Amino acid sequence: MIKRLSLTSRLALLFAACTAVVSLLAGVLFNRASEAHFIELDQQQLDSKLLALRATLQGVDSLESFAQREAQLRAELLLQQDLTLRITSAGQRWLDNAPSVTLPEAPGLHSVQHAGTEYRVYNAPLSTGQPDSPQVTLILDITHHQHFLQRMQHLIWLTVGLSALATALLGAWAARSGLRPLRRMGEVAASVSAHSLTQRLPQEQMPVELAELAQSFNAMLGRLDDAFQRLSAFSADIAHELRTPLSNLLTQTQVILTQPRPLEDYREALHSNLEELQWMAQLVNDMLYLAKADNGLLIPRREALALEEEVEALLEFFALLAEDAHISLVREGTAHTAGDRGMLRRALSNLLDNALRFTPAGGEVRARLTESTRGVTLTVENTGEGIAAVVLPRLFDRFYRADPARREGSSEHAGLGLAITQSIVKAHGGRIYCESGAGWTRFVIELPKGN
Repeated sequence: MIKRLSLTSRLALLFAACTAVVSLLAGVLFNRASEAHFIELDQQQLDSKLLALRATLQGVDSLESFAQREAQLRAELLLQQDLTLRITSAGQRWLDNAPSVTLPEAPGLHSVQHAGTEYRVYNAPLSTGQPDSPQVTLILDITHHQHFLQRMQHLIWLTVGLSALATALLGAWAARSGLRPLRRMGEVAASVSAHSLTQRLPQEQMPVELAELAQSFNAMLGRLDDAFQRLSAFSADIAHELRTPLSNLLTQTQVILTQPRPLEDYREALHSNLEELQWMAQLVNDMLYLAKADNGLLIPRREALALEEEVEALLEFFALLAEDAHISLVREGTAHTAGDRGMLRRALSNLLDNALRFTPAGGEVRARLTESTRGVTLTVENTGEGIAAVVLPRLFDRFYRADPARREGSSEHAGLGLAITQSIVKAHGGRIYCESGAGWTRFVIELPKGN
């Protein structure tokens, strides 16, 4: 299996490749510019030599007149060893000290290579404006130019290699230093467990590019920590709630079996056990209901509902209980929405049951309905002692009881009613919250407008 390159190695190789490409392009451009510059210098040199040659041979139009100035011309040629000359006219060579190289005949500047030697060849007429003028061929040995260009090419390749190597090393160091925050994130992630979710990344020490990632990472750890805390508390609460009824069942069954008893005693014990078992079954059903809500399996049916009718039906159901407690039940307003009748009735029943239990004698429980273009609001409020502000955020937690005086493992109230109500409201796309003050406690449900 091929080992994958680390991000540091990839960045180092990328830096090296970029540097090599840039250096190579720069070297190629410099080499081309040098070649063009040497060609220009050679052209200027040959032009100056041609002018000097024309001045020396001015008025020469025959081989006899050329012979008179040949000695002067050869003396001038001796001053520049890398320059040779060929003069021809009508097929005759007046002068030829050029090397044994096949020379181009076209006018202008040419480059010729022979036996490892480079030449610059320049063809031009001796006298301008005369069709039958002798033709001059200047041959310049430019081997030293080529040696310079070759050395420069070697230097370019050496520079490219050394630059790539240096950039790779520096790039690896820079990438390793720059990626230190990522390694820190990896260390924190590796140390995370169910028992260690308190570590956080220092956002203020992160680069700008990683600050948002660090913030998201810390937020994720916070959510995980909160979820684990809730899960641990949830497991403890389940054990706490089941401990009392199970103890009751075991104790009562053991007592009944200690000695023979009348049939009526057995019947009474079984009836008592049945009550405990029914409460435990209801608790399990409620837990399954909440589990379905947590996994998105609580899908309500959508049907048009007149909420005032549903509220009236529930108020009629609680009327006898309210009458015994000397509490008045009131409904105000009307509203319509689309939702699941059974689920919404269960949610409203939980709120009304809570309101009746915490309303003192002579108090009032009121259900108010309002409807607007934005949606439907249903408020269940009751008079009585308010709820402390520190308690309000936890009211919808599972197994949470705002009243610590209630008996553990009560078969009537396990602390899941408000959690179930919240799940039902969320399944309908709404939200629920609680307000308490000025002698009133209000649970407010906001639902979307029915279609």
